[in-house]
Amino acid sequence: MTASAREMAAATPAGRDRYVDLLRVASLATVIAGHWLMAAVSGDGIGNLLALVPPLQVLTWGLQVMPVFFFVGGFSHALSYRSVRRGHPGPGGYALFLRARLRRLLRPTLVFVGVWTAAALVVQLAGADRGPLAGAALRIVTQPLWFIGIYLAMVAFTPPLLRLHERHGWAAFAALLAAAGAVDVLRFAGGVPYVEFLNFAFVWLAVHQLGFLRADGRITRPGLLAAAGLTGAALLVAYGPYPLSMVGMPGEKVSNMAPPTFALLAHGMWLVGAVQLLARPAGAWLARPRVWRAVVAANGIAMTAFLWHLTAMLAVYAAQLALGLSLPAPATAAWWAQVPLRLLAAAALTGVLVAVFRRFEAPAAGAAAPGSGPGAALGVTCCLLGILGLSMTGLGGLLEGHSATLVALPLTAPAAIGMALGGWLLVERSASVRRVRLRG
Repeated sequence: MTASAREMAAATPAGRDRYVDLLRVASLATVIAGHWLMAAVSGDGIGNLLALVPPLQVLTWGLQVMPVFFFVGGFSHALSYRSVRRGHPGPGGYALFLRARLRRLLRPTLVFVGVWTAAALVVQLAGADRGPLAGAALRIVTQPLWFIGIYLAMVAFTPPLLRLHERHGWAAFAALLAAAGAVDVLRFAGGVPYVEFLNFAFVWLAVHQLGFLRADGRITRPGLLAAAGLTGAALLVAYGPYPLSMVGMPGEKVSNMAPPTFALLAHGMWLVGAVQLLARPAGAWLARPRVWRAVVAANGIAMTAFLWHLTAMLAVYAAQLALGLSLPAPATAAWWAQVPLRLLAAAALTGVLVAVFRRFEAPAAGAAAPGSGPGAALGVTCCLLGILGLSMTGLGGLLEGHSATLVALPLTAPAAIGMALGGWLLVERSASVRRVRLRG
């Protein structure tokens, strides 16, 4: 526990919604643990435990918690943008909002990308990427970046969607819900090409919109929301073209995640309603000083831990191979017996990586003056396309020009990295920075 975390916890305003901070940490921690468990590593490469043991896929109905993180994002973005808007109305305030929300997200992300790109180049120049484990590692290590790309889009769309929320309330959410349903109808019944990619926006922005509703205290019947979402998701999976798993499975014809489906949106509604039902008892627990200090400390490193957790897991398996220890076949009794030790080792190594890289997540000692709204919007667009593209291409084949298709656009990893870096520079330059002296 750092002294700064203790000081921040002690200085927490009485009116702060502590439950939102807990949900942010808990959702990312659940994702990290899920990734560690799902990785079925053997001498032949990296598979998916849920594909090997299909009955376990039902667990994703409770453990696929990315909708909770995006819901929390909507709540935080509403409060943040309203604060900026009061002091800086107009496009300059938009640039300030984007820069403030994205700086803490993009700095650690671009450092992660830079370190792994350098490592991938060394591995490929040495010809060490031919093995199944090394090749798979370079392919999957950037996959979780999709979440950051989507989150960037949510930040960028916050101002117009918040205005819609302030004017129409639940009707704005209902419009996004209807749009997501219409996309799936056109996709599955109409066979319209590429239309499914629109649900990367409609599904996740609808969950984000629920965060706006929470910010204004308008989710007054969370039990009804949870019941409607759970019933809807169950019916869609039982009678529609949707798979049971709420995360992507290798080789499946339809994924609920990539691109997201109407069934995943129903799942998100169920989760949001469920966590809202727990808000009151959790609030009493979070009032305990020791508990709150732990949540504050965890929030300060959560993004760094998320970025590096797969690196830690891969390093654990690599060390196991280097030491000549056996890798049992996934899902066997011997494999399950090793799970607790692997999880402990991955958690410990993630802690080491967090200690090394956490400084890039810390807020910068500076403030920004209003700048160019269009420049900031263009920068965010480049960043999100670059990061989404990198999550699809991976870092294998850097020297061969390997590409992946982002919607209908072929994109290589170097091009994706260039877009992300260029977008970051645009966001930075959209607001002129002036240094301020930090007090206290």
